[in-house]
Amino acid sequence: MLSLANLSPKAGSTKQKKRLGRGPGSGHGKTAGRGHKGFKSRSGSGVKPGFEGGQMPLQRRLPKRGFTNTFKKQFALVSLSQLNGLGSDEVITVDTLVAAGVVKKGMFVKVLANGEVTNPLKVQVDKVSGAAQKLIEAAGGTVISGEPKEA
Repeated sequence: MLSLANLSPKAGSTKQKKRLGRGPGSGHGKTAGRGHKGFKSRSGSGVKPGFEGGQMPLQRRLPKRGFTNTFKKQFALVSLSQLNGLGSDEVITVDTLVAAGVVKKGMFVKVLANGEVTNPLKVQVDKVSGAAQKLIEAAGGTVISGEPKEA
């Protein structure tokens, strides 16, 4: 029975690999088919991707576009449904969220109004959306602005 394990090419259908630099009797000795001198005879040579024969390459002819703000803050987004599962008796800070595995360490946190709040929460993170703040306060919680102060 023919299967992937016992497949083999038909007899005479495959060529053996050309063995270069194995003496004059092989027909590919000495210069190993590279000729004498020149760019293509050297090791490590070969036309690099994007090389256009000395013409200015396309990636250098096209204009650069756009702008990257190096001071941009990336915020980790946390929904109210994620906060609702955390304890309501203590202040929910960035460190609390890191310990709970909700966000990664060193990230700025913004709370969004996705989900419901049943417990009164005390939230102290970098940013809170207006809708989320209204829902937290409607449930009897508070939003403390700014970052937590270390004592």
